[in-house]
Amino acid sequence: MDSKSAVNKKSFIYRVNSNVQDLLSNLSEQQQAIIKRIWSILTYKWQWQIILNSPFLVIWILDQTIPAVHAFDMQLISSLPIPTSLKTLLGLANISN
Repeated sequence: MDSKSAVNKKSFIYRVNSNVQDLLSNLSEQQQAIIKRIWSILTYKWQWQIILNSPFLVIWILDQTIPAVHAFDMQLISSLPIPTSLKTLLGLANISN
């Protein structure tokens, strides 16, 4: 990878962080306390969302990047003893065994 892009990302993140810190330092103590409380609630919920959704994200990324994963899924479905009438309803009738 190009180290120049990493430097650009760091400088962008640094600028965003410094702007947010400047904004927060200009607020009163009561406003800072309210913002911190709201942020702690949001980040707590985001942590749980990330933890609970990460397996599905990994599966989705693998499905999007590696076509063999999708082919394996289709082979697995076609190998299951599902009646032909049900496969037709599910749209899987054209999958070869």
